[in-house]
Amino acid sequence: MEFARGSTLEALRRLWPLVALVAIVAAIAIAASFAPAVPQRRTTQALINLVAVIGLYVFVGNSGILSFGNVAFMAIGAYVSALLTMKSAAKSVFLPDLPQIIAAAEWPTLPGALAGGAVAALVALVIGWPLMRLSGVSASIATFAMLVVANVVFGNWTSVTGGQNSLMGLPAYVDLWTALGWAIAALVIAFAYQETRSALLLRASREDEAAAQASGVNVVRQRLRAFVVSAFLSGIAGVLLGHFLGIVRVENFYLDLTFLIVAMLLIGGRGSLTGAVAGTIVIALLTEGLREAEIGFQVGATNIAAPAGTGDVILALLMLIIILFRPDGIAGGRELTWPFGRG
Repeated sequence: MEFARGSTLEALRRLWPLVALVAIVAAIAIAASFAPAVPQRRTTQALINLVAVIGLYVFVGNSGILSFGNVAFMAIGAYVSALLTMKSAAKSVFLPDLPQIIAAAEWPTLPGALAGGAVAALVALVIGWPLMRLSGVSASIATFAMLVVANVVFGNWTSVTGGQNSLMGLPAYVDLWTALGWAIAALVIAFAYQETRSALLLRASREDEAAAQASGVNVVRQRLRAFVVSAFLSGIAGVLLGHFLGIVRVENFYLDLTFLIVAMLLIGGRGSLTGAVAGTIVIALLTEGLREAEIGFQVGATNIAAPAGTGDVILALLMLIIILFRPDGIAGGRELTWPFGRG
């Protein structure tokens, strides 16, 4: 009995970061469900961003390579799901030149979402094999180049993506609870991955790549595995964003979103899953407050408001301060610890 009790406690200690993070995220969503429509919508958007940040963390946090390309996987997921789930009548209007097999497809939303994530993961597997041979700044620049290429392709592949035009008519099924479900699923996937031997080997290469290779670690293979898992979660985030807005536009998946997702991870701390959650929550609250400040408030006949763009400036300054004075982010690169002592 004592052995069983000790084993259970040890299991709880190991799972505590996941349990605590799920509880925090669920509590925020439940609290938002009692709020008016606008705060609910903002919370839903934050949960979608959380899925994207967790996807970025899986690769960046474990490999130590800063990626600027995950928003490209979000775009892949959004477009794939849109093409599979839109009504045929809508596709005939916006995409009259689609191949017949895609034009006739009307998939349910869940298979469409999983397909979006799977295609993003498949693309990551193909392009990741050469990219993962790079390290440091070279790898980061390569991921940014991937984002640029994806933006050009989606913006000019008129027959399939609509080019610079918007794809409208997507099933707008993503609400607060849908976003919460996927956020919890992303937390579980990321935590399960970081507990694997593959992730442990990848983190060893993050600390000292030469020593890891000398110990027999296939760094390219371990990076590629993390890259694929990261792409899948990013693809799912893109699906959620597209179906939340009910519209897909190529400009929604470029530099602005890239900067926001990277800032959330760096400010929270890219070295832990706790940091990914903390950064998302902090930036969501900050941007909401700054948005209200830019709208302003009335004092008599005068509207007092912060200048347009103040939010972006504050966010950039905050990221600079974090990088300079707390490079490990808010969470300090650590997970939440067991709060009940050793007994």
